[in-house]
Amino acid sequence: MDEKQIPQVRVGIMNEPGIEFALNGDYRVNGASCCGSQTARCADGQVEWNGQRYDGLLFEPVDADAASFTLKGVTIGVSFHWKRQEDQTFKGALHIIVENGKLTPVNVLSVEDYLLSVISSEMSANASLELLKAHAVISRSWLLAQIHSDETVKPVERHPDAPGEMMDTDEELVKWWDRDDHVNFDVCADDHCQRYQGITRATTPKVEQAIRATWGQVLMHGGALCDARFSKSCGGVMEEFENCWEPHHHDYLEARRDGKDEQDFPDLTREDNAAEWILSSPSAYCNTTDPEILSQVLNDYDQETKDFYRWKVEYSQDELAALIKERTGIDYGRIRDLQPVARGTSGRLYRLRIVGEKRERIIGKELTIRYALSPSCLYSSAFVVEKHDVGADGYPAKFVLRGAGWGHGVGLCQIGAAVMGAQGCDYKQILLHYFVGATIEKRY
Repeated sequence: MDEKQIPQVRVGIMNEPGIEFALNGDYRVNGASCCGSQTARCADGQVEWNGQRYDGLLFEPVDADAASFTLKGVTIGVSFHWKRQEDQTFKGALHIIVENGKLTPVNVLSVEDYLLSVISSEMSANASLELLKAHAVISRSWLLAQIHSDETVKPVERHPDAPGEMMDTDEELVKWWDRDDHVNFDVCADDHCQRYQGITRATTPKVEQAIRATWGQVLMHGGALCDARFSKSCGGVMEEFENCWEPHHHDYLEARRDGKDEQDFPDLTREDNAAEWILSSPSAYCNTTDPEILSQVLNDYDQETKDFYRWKVEYSQDELAALIKERTGIDYGRIRDLQPVARGTSGRLYRLRIVGEKRERIIGKELTIRYALSPSCLYSSAFVVEKHDVGADGYPAKFVLRGAGWGHGVGLCQIGAAVMGAQGCDYKQILLHYFVGATIEKRY
């Protein structure tokens, strides 16, 4: 990568049979000017627009500062409990491509312009300056690691004790989601990658200041870009990378307590310790109910989630059996038990056995478990199972899941980082708390 040149990023926004969009200002496509309301649809593997068909269409703004485009009905919060649709407006170019028999609008823009939106989409644009700086650095680091993974990410050896490779057998399903399934663009616009909602989420002078103050800065470790992950709340202890994704260990993504004494935490891979930890409310940076701090991290729809550090979900026998059948596609019959098999460093389950009257199976990793046990997505896989009113036949009438944290818990804990900022920590202190032994370096 040219150290003087700001890299470009390609962001996939949605994938639909047809899209409605508006060009707010002058754009050029196929050498001609274009503006106003537009409609495109997929027809026989091509983009149909204005009565003609194309392999793809690239709309480029004549004046990048003055023009923007609006996509109608963009779904946000895919697979999450606050899923909804909204119109979104973007700066930069619009490239419409065909994927899987549908149209994907791809926003092409500079990394730094992309970050202006990401920081405002991932949290409140009115967050503290130090928190915004920290998030700018990790978002930039993660993004460049995805774009330049073949050049800049140092290969890591498989961790000998890490959960195994993906598998799908009658006895066990091991699956995880990551960013490498995007082949026609760099990242998507939803939580699967990083929330990106264009200029729909109004930025502020403070966000712009955070971007300028950290311009080109990234996290490095061992001469390579850090794969800088983050989630809403770790629940008190950070998770390790290999328990959520590939069986690789990154030294900078290690278990630490989310507090001043980073080494003060129990072995949460042990079931007895995990249960005691989850059923209590130990002190941690992210253990806060301060509305002013939470408002820095949680946008309007995120604030619909009130209990995140410790939470509870209840299902009747019929509800749980129907839910698991719907979410996994497998009929287990009545559910006798949900048995923890293996936990990570934060107490998050990465292997869980579902025991039903018709069959039993182990599932993992953490997101597979979260999808299976919620109509949308369970807050985290750090939970213990309580069985109530167990009948003579061994089947409970009710299951209660008591859990900890929100998200995968790897890397930066957004709520914990907000608390650190409120306590006077600068962005470098925040980053080096969550990314052990990393350095902050300027790439361009």
